Amino acid sequence: MENRIDHTFAELKKRQSKAFVAYITAGDPRIAETPNLVFALERAGVDVIELGVPFSDPLADGVVNQLAAQRALESGTTLEDIFEAVRTIRKKSQIPIVLFTYYNPIHHYGLDHFQSEATKAGVDGVLLLDLPPEESKAHSLEGSAIRRITLIAPTTPEERIKAITGLGSGFIYYVSREGVTGMQSKLSTTISEHVSLVRKHSSLPICVGFGISTPEQAAAVAGYADGVVIGSALVSKVAEWGKDAKLAEKLENFTRPLAEAIHSGKA
Repeated sequence: MENRIDHTFAELKKRQSKAFVAYITAGDPRIAETPNLVFALERAGVDVIELGVPFSDPLADGVVNQLAAQRALESGTTLEDIFEAVRTIRKKSQIPIVLFTYYNPIHHYGLDHFQSEATKAGVDGVLLLDLPPEESKAHSLEGSAIRRITLIAPTTPEERIKAITGLGSGFIYYVSREGVTGMQSKLSTTISEHVSLVRKHSSLPICVGFGISTPEQAAAVAGYADGVVIGSALVSKVAEWGKDAKLAEKLENFTRPLAEAIHSGKA
């Protein structure tokens, strides 16, 4: 069966449009709410969903996403709960879903068991934040239809870019700046240059994330990349409206201008 990520990027390419990849933390504010938030994001125009797996030591994340992980863990969210949420989503939606996770929860759960349950639930991709390329072959998802999304940073040397892109599938996640996740007032001035460098070594779509939070920034990045990843800006709104009965509706309304900017290239 064709992977949903591959299909979505192929369709967007036909339409000469860019992908909006949206990140939220699974289980924030409650796991029962996660499918509703995914449906709201899809209605707003999101093309790919990244569901963060809450972890107690999220070193790549800024304070907004760290607090989201903490809230999700405090509400009792587990990997089993996340797989059940994905199964619920699949009853109504075929939007591609990527699990954004550190390796420890997978190691604790068991790699083979994780791969089996993720596949059965309807997960399309996994982004392992803290697993270096040297460890990837020993902890791979080979033999699975699940795509392995790889990360490339502004500081990654060209030889290492070659190695990383060779391990990836689905799309490449280019981290637009050094440091952790979080909203920024200004974009990095080197995005275009680095995206071009990555393109030399991979034919996969390249999505740019970390720090993008406004329609203006999203439209600018869409001019360089095949997709734009927005996370902290959405997670901060989930935190703000988490106790509001209209959380999903408010998130949808907040997200729509970002989707329009990415798809049109104009803020």
